[in-house]
Amino acid sequence: MNKEEWLKKGYVTEPVDKTLDLKAEIDKLRKEKNAVILGHYYQADEIQEIADFIGDSLALAQWAAKTDADIIVMCGVHFMGETAKILCPDKKVLIPDFNAGCSLADSCPADKFSQFVKEHPDHTVISYVNTSAAVKAVTDVVVTSTNAKQIVESFAKEQKIIFGPDKNLGNYINSITNRNMLLWDGACHVHEKFSVEKIIELKKQYPDADVLVHPECKGAVAKLADKVGSTAGLLKHAIASDKKNFIVATESGILYEMRKKCPEKNFIPAPPEDSTCACNECNFMRLNTLEKLYNTLKYEWPEVIVDNEIADKAIRPIKKMLEISAKLGL
Repeated sequence: MNKEEWLKKGYVTEPVDKTLDLKAEIDKLRKEKNAVILGHYYQADEIQEIADFIGDSLALAQWAAKTDADIIVMCGVHFMGETAKILCPDKKVLIPDFNAGCSLADSCPADKFSQFVKEHPDHTVISYVNTSAAVKAVTDVVVTSTNAKQIVESFAKEQKIIFGPDKNLGNYINSITNRNMLLWDGACHVHEKFSVEKIIELKKQYPDADVLVHPECKGAVAKLADKVGSTAGLLKHAIASDKKNFIVATESGILYEMRKKCPEKNFIPAPPEDSTCACNECNFMRLNTLEKLYNTLKYEWPEVIVDNEIADKAIRPIKKMLEISAKLGL
């Protein structure tokens, strides 16, 4: 099958020999090609097990910026691959499945967001990292859920700010910084789905449990939290806490690292509203598999390419985020 046929699917469809030890073959290929595998906390367990580094969006950007590898394989979603390519234009950046998009990024089309920015010329533009490179190109500074509060607070109180695209994260930051940022109306399909009622029921079953909530969740869910934080922040809280039980309202991939770091503790995934499933998974994150990871290393495709003009503009707000984060020790 040629690349044109692969392109239609968004990943290499070459059959993988079922007798192969995929983890051993992936390890062999990354050493031969001086490749680094970066994985998000929301990836499937088997991806997290083999990745060179696991982290949230901020950590993955930081690692991409400093790696000396020739090839970066981003096991996450497409905007993460774009961020890595923007930071490392001289490196080859691969993603196992181009269909691994992001509902939050999709909720903020670049043309409409650009028009929104033009309509408010006196506003500083702060964009969540979960956006396309084209959106970042019309942004003053990028943030993640780890550093959003601190970066917002680095601007004067009187400074008018546009915050996009996540309205839930924006509302949360407004509430804890006493700001009145102008919010873009976007949201993550995973974090929007958590059920207040089901979390309350779980709390009755585990009355001593801490409720851990990602700030992309709705405000009603955040009000139930003992800790609101980024994936890395929730993990850090769980490690430091003397509690034994935790109800976790974020994508369930983080449970792998939580259980790995705290094997003596019990982590209960908060369920979504519209499902009998006991956990809440991002269907985009789960598109990456060991078979696709093997093929993308073998064939060095699909490759993430960012338009040079967009990349030149998008690098500035990303670097500004990294600079501010470094100063704040984040």
